[in-house]
Amino acid sequence: MNDTVGRYRAMTGHRLFWPAAVLVVMLAANTVYRPGFLSIELKDGHLYGTPIDILRLSAPLILVALGMTVVISTGGIDLSVGSMCAISGATACLYISQQPDQNSLPVVLTALAMALGVALVLGAWNGVLVAVIGIQPIIATLILMVAGRGLAQLITEGQIITINSEPYRAIGLGHVLTLPLAILIALAAALLVAAFTRRTALGMIIESVGGNAEASRLAGIRSGRVIFLAYVLSAVCAAVAGFMMTANVSSADGNAAGLWVELDAILAVVIGGTSLAGGRFFLSGTILGALIIQTLTTTVYAMNISPQTSLLFKAVVVIAVCLIQAPAFRARFTRRRSSAPPPSTVTDSPKEQVPA
Repeated sequence: MNDTVGRYRAMTGHRLFWPAAVLVVMLAANTVYRPGFLSIELKDGHLYGTPIDILRLSAPLILVALGMTVVISTGGIDLSVGSMCAISGATACLYISQQPDQNSLPVVLTALAMALGVALVLGAWNGVLVAVIGIQPIIATLILMVAGRGLAQLITEGQIITINSEPYRAIGLGHVLTLPLAILIALAAALLVAAFTRRTALGMIIESVGGNAEASRLAGIRSGRVIFLAYVLSAVCAAVAGFMMTANVSSADGNAAGLWVELDAILAVVIGGTSLAGGRFFLSGTILGALIIQTLTTTVYAMNISPQTSLLFKAVVVIAVCLIQAPAFRARFTRRRSSAPPPSTVTDSPKEQVPA
């Protein structure tokens, strides 16, 4: 009995248990509402179905959230990732739209390289503001969040740039080995980040910088360089996510592309168990958090929830997930059985009566 209780407490105490439980509950609720929700079928060598759509649509958010996880673990935050998505997508689509052969693979690769170059410059700008000049991360990235959206509008000249490029469209809607290419790109990015942060000392260095940057510097770690590289990585992840977003619709809208994705990314990181104060980070939890957010969005559409109440519905579910994860909140509703034995009452032995 005690072993069972101990295993149960260890299982429920794991940082991924409650997010995974919420995801399972949402999938089960959707299955009850629509029995074919989890069905997957193979057509023309490609897998189709709602679970595949959830994975494909969550790929951009996973990419942005991976970069956000590394930034947050250094004790910072990046509010400019949404604008980076818009800038990268607008840059790539603008170059492709000006070419006579939009289906040329070298043209698409050149467009992607140009957009990645722009993202590297913008990520370096954020890194310099935070790591070199010493501006607070929320202020430094807020500057690019606002200015970057205006830059995207300048690139598109306030219009929606439409393209007809099959190689570029494949980034968001193409298939490889029966799976959408977007899923494979997100998986490759997650494995790459995990390899550098969990199979090398880099992850420990990042966590030490986030825990105490000054102590890390005194220990010989170049904290400024680590923080700088974190913002560059975040910009690259946001750029690739921007490619997916614009490829899904074969167009670039400087105003709508990546709008508020930074908030969803931060939420995915928090749901995954990474503290906003910096320090330890959990990539697997971040991916699970992104899947929860996309599943929640799909649930809103599947259950025909009105647009007026969809945001409120998502907020209620997110608050419930965060509360369930909080140990202090769970402790209030968990009966605690005292393991201490009840105090024993000691009775005095009867005194001998002295005869009169």
